[in-house]
Parts: sequence; C-alpha cells; structure tokens
Amino acid sequence: MPGIDDALPFIPLTIAVLTVSDTRSLEDDKSGTTLAERLTTAGHRLADRAIVPDDIEAIRGKVQGWISDPTVDVVITTGGTGFTGRDVTPEAIEPLFDKRMEGFSAIFHRISYDKIGTSTIQSRATAGVAGTTFIFVLPGSPGACKDAWDGILSNQLDYRHRPCNFVEIMPRLDEHLKRGKLKG
Repeated sequence: MPGIDDALPFIPLTIAVLTVSDTRSLEDDKSGTTLAERLTTAGHRLADRAIVPDDIEAIRGKVQGWISDPTVDVVITTGGTGFTGRDVTPEAIEPLFDKRMEGFSAIFHRISYDKIGTSTIQSRATAGVAGTTFIFVLPGSPGACKDAWDGILSNQLDYRHRPCNFVEIMPRLDEHLKRGKLKG
C-alpha cells in the first residue's frame, strides 16, 4: 500500500511559485498563497513567489530564470491553463520541457473530476522536467491548487513516500546532459 515510510528522513525541496494573472497582486492571490502555505507547512522552502501577466514571454522568462537557478528544485505555476485567448501558460512552458509528465495531467483530472465533474476538461494542467527542475502547471483556482498539492504533489515531493517519489530520482535527472557532453 502506498504511503509515508517514517523510517526515512524528510528532505526539504526548494520550490518557486508563479501566479499567471493580469489582475492579481500578492495581496489577493489566493492560489499562490495556497501553494506557498501548503509547501512550507509540509517542510519545503519557498525559493521565490512572483506574479506575471498572461504573456508567453513574461511567463517563459520567469520560469527559465528559475530553471537556470541550481537552488530551485521545483516550479509550480497557477493560472492561464484554460481556453480563453489570454490563457497561454502551457504554450509558454511546455517548450521548456525536456520530458513531459503525461501521468500528472491524467491523475490531476481524475482527482478534479471527483470534485467538479466534467468541468475538469476546461483545464490544460500539465507538467514536465526541464534540466533538473520539475515543473507543474496548475489552474488558477485555489481549489485546483489544493487538489494538485494534496492529491499528488505532497506525496511525490516527499522522499519518504513509497513505493516511489520524485525526490529519489532527482540526482539522476541530468544523466542525459552528462551523456551528451561525454559524446561531444
């Protein structure tokens, strides 16, 4: 049965949170606050928290900065995953992925379906790995952020979670980069 192995140590990760919105500020950003509170309560470190407008270059630039920062292990974005003209977060971030995480979207939608039914199809939540950084792209509602953190991320970002988790594979994420340098 999956669960936490209390015999193992907790390993805190450094996580950056990005809210994508044309209308939010840090004072009224409930989704970003929800994520920041949950990750710090779990024992992780908040590397940075920012808000950028619904603009591909602004989103991509901020996330690329965090990807290039060796202290940032995980980036979580909230907002811009719908279908309106201003919803461009997946378009901004997916080109940065070295590897897509198809299972994240599937599990997120499964959890979301139990809460909001077929309305879950209005989200283009996605995830992937860029270099050695995990990236999770969440919808902009606090409920969706709670569902993603509580139902997926809290376990997968905890080294003690069994049978497996993302933390235990982090040291091996750059193997393809090292291999490429050795061949060249």
